[in-house]
This record gives sequence, structure tokens and C-alpha cells, in this order.
Amino acid sequence: MEILAAAPQELQVVKAQIMEATGLGKDALHIYAGLAIFLAIRLLWRWRGGWVLAWITALTIAAGVEWLDMQALLAMSAISPDGEHWHDVWNTMFWPTILLLIGPWLQPRRKMAEAPATDSGDLADQPFEQPPAV
Repeated sequence: MEILAAAPQELQVVKAQIMEATGLGKDALHIYAGLAIFLAIRLLWRWRGGWVLAWITALTIAAGVEWLDMQALLAMSAISPDGEHWHDVWNTMFWPTILLLIGPWLQPRRKMAEAPATDSGDLADQPFEQPPAV
């Protein structure tokens, strides 16, 4: 139970270390994290529903991290406006949402299986070819 109580503060320490090591700001960190989560889940789950699953996973993690941020602020008696938390969720979810909307068009279309050709003697069964130019 102590681990759960310390999780919000530990998350703040980890986020500060990542920002210091990468030189990223808080907003950029949210954007990269959202993209990384979305793409990782999408690469792991390539089957039907993968776009939605990746988006829901990114949203769940973004909401969970913001909840932990709010808990850390409550513990420090430093309440921040809800708008700041929504801003973080928006930053995290912007590009995953764009990819969710355009993702299906990024995938190559599957070719329909061709039926085996039957030789009925009819020319309709033969592919159309132009005669060579003279």
C-alpha cells in the first residue's frame, strides 16, 4: 500500500529526470509519450481493431498519469486548475487521435482473392491484350 501512496511523487521525479535528460519541455514530453504509446500498441496489435485499441490505451494511460499528477499536487497542497490537466491530456492525445482518424487510409488495401479460371472456351474468360503495334 505504501508503494501506491508514493507513486504520484515517484512519477513526478521520473518525469523531471526524463525532461532533464532529454531537454524536452513538459508539453513535448506529453506529445512524444502519446505518440510512443499509440505506435507501440499499434505495432504490437496489427489485427482488426488495432487503431481503436491503441487510441484507448493511450487515453487510459494519459488519464491515469494526470490522475497521479493531481494526487501529487494534492499531497503538496498545490492545487492547479483543471484546465492545466486537460491541456496535458489534449497534448498527449492530439496525434493519436489524428492517426486514429486517418490510420485506416494509411494501410494498403487487401487484394481480393481471384477465383480460379475455368476454361469454358469463351473469350470472356481470357484477359484482354492489345495486339502489338505495327
